[in-house]
Amino acid sequence: MKYVDEYRDAALVHTLAAAIARAATRPWTIMEICGGQTHAIVKFGLDELLPPPLTLVHGPGCPVCVTSADLIDAAVELALQHGVILCSFGDMLRVPGNGIDLLTAKARGGDVRIVYSPLDAVTLAREHPAKPVVFFAVGFETTAPANALAVLRAEREQVRNFSILTSHVLVPPAMRAILGSPDNRVQGFLAAGHVCTIMGLQEYGPIARDHRAPIIITGFEPVDILEGILRCVQQLESGRAEVENAYARAVRPEGNLHARRIVEQVFEIADRDWRGLGVIPRSGLALRPAYADYDAARRFPLRPVAPAGATECISGEIMRGVRKPPDCPAFGTRCTPEHPLGAPMVSSEGACAAYHRYRSRPAAPA
Repeated sequence: MKYVDEYRDAALVHTLAAAIARAATRPWTIMEICGGQTHAIVKFGLDELLPPPLTLVHGPGCPVCVTSADLIDAAVELALQHGVILCSFGDMLRVPGNGIDLLTAKARGGDVRIVYSPLDAVTLAREHPAKPVVFFAVGFETTAPANALAVLRAEREQVRNFSILTSHVLVPPAMRAILGSPDNRVQGFLAAGHVCTIMGLQEYGPIARDHRAPIIITGFEPVDILEGILRCVQQLESGRAEVENAYARAVRPEGNLHARRIVEQVFEIADRDWRGLGVIPRSGLALRPAYADYDAARRFPLRPVAPAGATECISGEIMRGVRKPPDCPAFGTRCTPEHPLGAPMVSSEGACAAYHRYRSRPAAPA
């Protein structure tokens, strides 16, 4: 398949791994920011091909994992107490909040439905005009354009019973927060290619410069990731800290200008509470006042649920790159995909889910 098979070429993978081994003369710690990259690294055993001085750690690049427990509680309340049709992507249903998860809410009679696009939720609202329909809008910059389009379509078609519960987060502020943390280990980043496809590269230069951390924009296949690691190591070894685009087949420096305009029309920058990381200033998107009628948090009176007590889950440390999933004492025993203690064990992009799925048996061939 074009643009897939050639990026899984085993000979090229081993050539790149050998080049990385020659380039790395000192210990370096590199974080891949995207959960999709994490799954590829663990699935194909790419980290096991790297020389001992080099460490890969996993970032907060799973939007489901960083969605705050308070917002999950709000979604549950909407489904159970406000009589809405609550629409969500499937991997949100098992993520625990301070109380129950959406799957449990569905079992208790809540009208919770899995959709594959926010536009499906608009269609559902149009087909059920007497019933409020709420879409749980979770994601990074990648999904923001589609969610903005859903709001614009509902406005254009006068679908007044549609609204969204917004949980959009932004990657660059999270990278700054990680680099500025007292326990930071990260010296360079592999940045998510799909985010940059939308937003471009301009926000990353100041981060690389201010924190002396190279940032390499990469894709999601083995060759993409190893090329990104090689470029990052070469910069670290030479004392450089620049932004490089190693995913030029998909990413333009300016990003997708049309998508960016749509996002900027519907959303504005806001502070956001990241699960496991806390509140990061100006790290999220909220609906602009002009679209307040489509904001479920304003439309419905929502009551906070008391925070859950402390658990064994170390997901915050995992998403900051301080620890890895096997370091958790509950990993694979008291915490499994069927009975998760934290979101990274549930989501299809979660680091714990990746280790649980792929490290219990030999890695797939590259």
